[in-house]
Amino acid sequence: MSIQQKIENIKSKLPEYVKLVMVSKTKPNEKILEAYYSGHKVFGENKVQELAKKYEELPKDIEWHFIGHLQSNKVKYIAPFVHLIHGIDSFKLLKEVNKEAVKNKRVIPCLLQFYIASEDTKFGLSLEEVRQILDSAEFKLMENVEISGVMGMATFTEDEKLITSEFKILKTIFNTLKREYFFDSENFCEISMGMSDDYLLALNEGSTIIRIGSKIFGERNY
Repeated sequence: MSIQQKIENIKSKLPEYVKLVMVSKTKPNEKILEAYYSGHKVFGENKVQELAKKYEELPKDIEWHFIGHLQSNKVKYIAPFVHLIHGIDSFKLLKEVNKEAVKNKRVIPCLLQFYIASEDTKFGLSLEEVRQILDSAEFKLMENVEISGVMGMATFTEDEKLITSEFKILKTIFNTLKREYFFDSENFCEISMGMSDDYLLALNEGSTIIRIGSKIFGERNY
């Protein structure tokens, strides 16, 4: 199957409101352009240097998502153009995004990343930590970040019951934050969960953004 056929195959399973982010990390520009010319323009990268380079080299109407663990000192390299930062996992990082957004005269949409997996290798906040951030006077003064929703990564396992239970936790967190903090915000609407191996389970639990790489591009190049 061609890349275009793989994209069409996945999109045929998605409700209209779900966005497909094609994970293009480690992939050469030719592969990305093959997807781009088939009509897909939403891509995700997890390394700042690679993302900045691809942004310079590829068409400017591509919607770039940063989907990895973002270090505060690297925000400045993607702040001018990034469409959505999926992984805000500390208040320090959110402050830095706001600072760089001010410099670039932008409002940068962000997702709060929650720790929902039973693995130590994942990053993320707890609900209590997020409440402390959202209740703080400092956050209330931030005008250049927009909290658009939540993100989480399930445990890397074949246990579908465990994965489903973790996605349910993230959906519950989203509902709680919507009710307590964002009830009047139309922009707080995204739940980013689900990747190549578990996106169908994520869709069943209310995902609005899925991140697919290997199902389209094949296994990663290192």
